[in-house]
Amino acid sequence: MLIKTRNPADVRPSEITPRAVYLDRRRFLGTAAAVAGVAAASLPAAAAAPSREKLPNVTKGPFGTDEELTDYEAVTTYNNFYEFGTDKGDPARYAGSLKTRPWTLVVDGEVAKPMSLDVGDMLTTYPLEERIYRLRCVEAWSMVIPWVGFPLTEVIKRVEPTGNAKFVAFQTLHDPAQMPGQRRRIIDWPYVEGLRLDEAMNPLSIFAVGLYGEVMPNQNGAPIRLVVPWKYGFKSIKSIVRMTFTDTMPPTSWNVSAPHEYGFYANVNPGAPHPRWSQKRERRIGEFLRRDTLMFNGYGEQVADMYAGMNLNQWY
Repeated sequence: MLIKTRNPADVRPSEITPRAVYLDRRRFLGTAAAVAGVAAASLPAAAAAPSREKLPNVTKGPFGTDEELTDYEAVTTYNNFYEFGTDKGDPARYAGSLKTRPWTLVVDGEVAKPMSLDVGDMLTTYPLEERIYRLRCVEAWSMVIPWVGFPLTEVIKRVEPTGNAKFVAFQTLHDPAQMPGQRRRIIDWPYVEGLRLDEAMNPLSIFAVGLYGEVMPNQNGAPIRLVVPWKYGFKSIKSIVRMTFTDTMPPTSWNVSAPHEYGFYANVNPGAPHPRWSQKRERRIGEFLRRDTLMFNGYGEQVADMYAGMNLNQWY
């Protein structure tokens, strides 16, 4: 997989989050209703009120939190999805151009049974679960979202990784005609991410195909995205078209673009400050006051053993 060197004249990672946003989030995060209202008012009518389709036969999954859910409108109008633009409202404005059916997920690399999986078929092949997970953004805001999906292990078992498989690489669709943000070299497209194999096989890791019991909205990563709740949100790659098993650590978009700010692991670690802001506290969308950030985003009981003996400031 080729990752090009970024042209210094292009947009820098430090410019992607506007200074006013990370210095003063109150104007964005006063209440969920305010966030939703401002975002919806700025959207075209078709984007502000997309069609909503229920997912059938969704059961309650394990490991969820009982915290108050973030408002649906905030979840679907305040997003990072740079394929559609760098403003938090851009994905909801422009993601309507994305055609999510048919959609194929190619699974290849160090596996005994490489496959091309139709995402529509996957909705009926795998039992869908609702899991209420926290989402923690590296920019110090967070949400609580009822994701609908299935464990990555469902796919991993089918393709039978070989003994050489140590990591799993993921790739987002690259189609500037549908994704206008890709017409700018914000990063080197396509967006790529990766996990260690044991991370991918952890019971918390899911492929999400919906939220709030409904089909995934385009701006949230339709038709299939990764959700890894103990890591920062940028690890949960959206609109995935390829999953490749490899024996070496794969490149990841933000680590390649800004290695001093974004590591491969991206575990939520309040003790490891980001170069431009602290990670110790966060503001939940819909709340005014900040709260303490939890190690591993509160999922340490399920994942801490995977990092025993590792320096989590070095392997950030």
